[in-house]
Amino acid sequence: MYDLIIIGSGPAGYVAAIRAGQVGLKTAIIERDHIGGMCLNWGCIPSKSIMESVKLYQRIYKDASRFGIDGIDKKAISFNWNKAVKRSDGIIKKLTTGVEFLLKKNGVEIISAQAKIVSANSVLADNRLIEAKNIIIATGSGSPKIDTGHPSLIVEPSTLFTEREIPANIVIVGKSPIAVELAQIFSMMERSVTVVSDSDGIMPKADPYISNFILNKLKKERIKFFYGREITTTDGVWSEGKLNIGGEEIACDLIVNARDRKGNIIGSDIEIDTDNGYISVDENFETSVKGIFAVGDVNGISMYAHVGSAQGLNVVNRIKGIDKKLDIHKLPMNMYTVPEAAQIGLTEQQIKDAGYDYKSSEFPLSANGKAQTEGSAEGFVRILSETKYGEVLGVQIIAPNATDMINEASAYMQLESTVYDIAQTVHTHPTVSEVFMEAGFEAVDMAIHK
Repeated sequence: MYDLIIIGSGPAGYVAAIRAGQVGLKTAIIERDHIGGMCLNWGCIPSKSIMESVKLYQRIYKDASRFGIDGIDKKAISFNWNKAVKRSDGIIKKLTTGVEFLLKKNGVEIISAQAKIVSANSVLADNRLIEAKNIIIATGSGSPKIDTGHPSLIVEPSTLFTEREIPANIVIVGKSPIAVELAQIFSMMERSVTVVSDSDGIMPKADPYISNFILNKLKKERIKFFYGREITTTDGVWSEGKLNIGGEEIACDLIVNARDRKGNIIGSDIEIDTDNGYISVDENFETSVKGIFAVGDVNGISMYAHVGSAQGLNVVNRIKGIDKKLDIHKLPMNMYTVPEAAQIGLTEQQIKDAGYDYKSSEFPLSANGKAQTEGSAEGFVRILSETKYGEVLGVQIIAPNATDMINEASAYMQLESTVYDIAQTVHTHPTVSEVFMEAGFEAVDMAIHK
């Protein structure tokens, strides 16, 4: 009898397993594919690795001369996808090996098998029946398949970052930050890119202040958009390098499936409630079956790895008797665009809907010395605060390192800090993070350098 069985070893599962081992719970983790799940093996890590490669390529190609570097023959420079993939593979191996080591170090039994829930306290791992006091489902998510009648034309996320030839014309199907990130990766490789969204925009969970900024940048990069469309055999017909979308033909050599993801629902002999393709959970991430929890992508609350990890830790703490709610609004949302985007807390519309009397304070990177020296002064920090006490309600960032900078805002929000606290926090100079202090001053009275 185990104290805890965890099904799935992505960031939600393996973090929970490591913590469970650390606090003395007898734990087993069941994984049918690769330790590290989607994030480490074919999601977060390889995509960020390839993004860094294409950013370096672009910087050498476009900015070397401006930074005083002569002698580079632009005609001789090209981007080698396969070499970038090999670099990514090396990073993945180091990280997944490290995760496996930590699981074993903390006494977690790793079981390679297909899992099926048999009862509230038992799981079948292939042909082995395992019993436990608690079960965590952390099976992640996947993009629903695209049916065009030409399966060889479509690349799924799980196989995208492998050695291959990248053709001239790429169609990205999706609207999430992941879809946008992939669009920019291929555009920065000098490919022609079209994004097909099934809604009227992109990045629907981002504050429009951010999504509109990114959309305008993508249009400047000549990335094309089709809205309110699905690529199917009836709405998208492909023939000889052309894709017909609503009567308009576009060049298409490859379709990348980045559709909104749905939970990987595990097989079960007992009924576990689901809703719209995800496992339903309460505020404690417990399913309709007592003692069975679902964390990470599979519950549909968030598609971000760090949120899944936080949920997993919260469940382990709860099993150990620590009753503390996890406030999802105080967890950052990262978008690995170029420049990066990030936000935390309430969006402006949510603040309006809640009836707050609020203030919006913004400071541009163009007025920041460090950003100017780095040649990356595109973006801003924006603070949304309530006017009576100055409590920070939301923060939005566009900056080259926004996904790192947002963690400062996360600390402010966890401590329920005010704009006065931010204005009084002295930042080292010159640093890009000084824009936080400036935005704080702007909220209190007036920014120093604006």
